[in-house]
Amino acid sequence: MSHEASLAPVSSKSDDGQLSGLKRQACRACGAPLTRTMVDLGVQPPSNYYLRPQDLGRAEPFYPLHALVCDDCLLVQVEDVQTPEQLFSDYAYFSSYSDSWLKHAERYVEKMIGRFGYNGSSQVIEVASNDGYLLQYFAQRGVPVLGIEPAANVAKVAEKKGIPSLVRFFGIETARHLVSQGKSADLLLGNNVLAHVPDLNDFIGGLKIALAPNGVLTMEFPHLLQLMTLNQFDTIYHEHFSYFSLLAVEKAFARHGIRLFDVEELPTHGGSLRIYGCHADAARKTEATVAALKSREIAAGLDKAATYEGFAEQVKRTKRELLKFLIAAKDAGKHVVGYGAPAKGNTLLNYCGVRGDFFDYTVDASPHKQGLFLPGTHIPVHAPEKIFETKPDYVLILPWNIKDEIVEKMAGIKAWGGKFVVPIPAVKVLD
Repeated sequence: MSHEASLAPVSSKSDDGQLSGLKRQACRACGAPLTRTMVDLGVQPPSNYYLRPQDLGRAEPFYPLHALVCDDCLLVQVEDVQTPEQLFSDYAYFSSYSDSWLKHAERYVEKMIGRFGYNGSSQVIEVASNDGYLLQYFAQRGVPVLGIEPAANVAKVAEKKGIPSLVRFFGIETARHLVSQGKSADLLLGNNVLAHVPDLNDFIGGLKIALAPNGVLTMEFPHLLQLMTLNQFDTIYHEHFSYFSLLAVEKAFARHGIRLFDVEELPTHGGSLRIYGCHADAARKTEATVAALKSREIAAGLDKAATYEGFAEQVKRTKRELLKFLIAAKDAGKHVVGYGAPAKGNTLLNYCGVRGDFFDYTVDASPHKQGLFLPGTHIPVHAPEKIFETKPDYVLILPWNIKDEIVEKMAGIKAWGGKFVVPIPAVKVLD
């Protein structure tokens, strides 16, 4: 069932960049009213609602994709348009189909064991554990693990790998259930889940409860500073409810008695943060990395809400550049296809109005997406071998964050003069 009828229409923006005339939802972190637009990407279908052939003749749900910034706590967030149950109960994303992501997960496990000494008497709990892509490496080293994964179809894959998985959404209720079962986390982790949480206070409150007294919490998520400086607007979509700077995330966790004692910058997903947290009264030293990164964010203006308003113009410029490239390629008789069927690609294609008139298909390594159609654009998804059958002139890499992995895997397109193209941070034909 669509929730479109319950949404207020997009109101006009005044000269100072603030929304006027209609009441907006409150900030999901601090409760302040949301009035300031960062970027409006129009109306779009949910980015992971891939279509089966029999769905193509039916109406799709489209919702506003509108990012706002809280003037008080600086959290960037999209309006609520769907519930977590609608978005995540049956999920199309399986983490194990990216080799680079698996290597990232294995390196993380080695680092955590080396730094904190986890062993057979420890308890590691991952929130949004997906298909066991990460916990498998702890299990291989004899460390007890538990995954919490709301998508039953994905959790079933993890269970087949021997990773115990609890099929539930995480929050205070689930955390209390874990503690009642005698499970508290010595290491509580979540990779790319924090952005997916609509009730941020319930989620962080649950983390506080589930974390053992001397436990360590790590969370990874795309860094808002990188999103803005590298023009990664396609990472904005409905299931990404929030977009975090260190300034904003530190405030959100402090509100629940969790202190951030370290932070790392990672190359994943175009530039991410890994934050380390503990109970506020824990005897852990706060590393200099925290203050240093906050200083950089302040120097970039992320402590001022007005900074965020300039982002919209560079987004519009990218749209024009991509359409110019595609129009010129088609006018020259060139054949363009896509590589990948990621959620970010669906935001890009729908915002730019790219349909089958610009390229015939895209490919994806995940068999769970092959044979389906992209939401909104209805572009078909094939296996990667399709590219070697049709020999296109250009391959537009939609998951640009793993472009090096894709270029290496698909290097054979050079045999007929094929070239790769990336759309972000700017349209570029790769040499």
